[in-house]
Amino acid sequence: MHWNRAPPPPDTGNLPIACPPPPLPPLPWTEDEEANRLLASDPNALLIGFVLDQQVTVQKAFSGPKDLRERLGHLDPGRIAAMPPDELEAVFRAKPAIHRYPGSMAGRVQALCEVISDRYGGNGSLVWTEAADAKDLVARLGALPGIGDMKVRSLVATLVKQFGVRPDGWEQVLPNHPTLGDVDSPEALAEYQAAKRAHKAKVRAARSRTG
Repeated sequence: MHWNRAPPPPDTGNLPIACPPPPLPPLPWTEDEEANRLLASDPNALLIGFVLDQQVTVQKAFSGPKDLRERLGHLDPGRIAAMPPDELEAVFRAKPAIHRYPGSMAGRVQALCEVISDRYGGNGSLVWTEAADAKDLVARLGALPGIGDMKVRSLVATLVKQFGVRPDGWEQVLPNHPTLGDVDSPEALAEYQAAKRAHKAKVRAARSRTG
């Protein structure tokens, strides 16, 4: 799986062949370097990670794609979509569970994989590489199962800042507040999580005063 689906190179005769671009740097969102490399190299893994990024730590959510691949032997969206739901749920529940809520998250990941398989030929990167513009990108991300408004904003920031995906109008849809897309080091992840905890505490305090 690659970030861009390109046609076969033309016959260049004696012309020199350009070297392939270097691999994308790992996303430092977990404590597992292999999981971080998977997020950067496999768009389907990245999307699955964002689906799992709910009510668990960032590290737990984005380790999930690697854990799922190890248990299944693949991350093929079509094969995951075709699994009996109870079998996929059992994979999620096997200890240690892939998520705090293995049943509901197995269903969401399966729904995501069905869309990636049916609508995008099994290649999640087509969600953004085939977007007509930034507005279309936002719409396509928001139409994915398990990807709500907050995750759309974080995904947009990740695509723009980490992977250089910049469709026309990207400046207008890029969040003006810190998101996971700004996290490019373990230190930045710690700062992001601390700020997120502080924000949640502030919200809870405000609710208690008005309750």
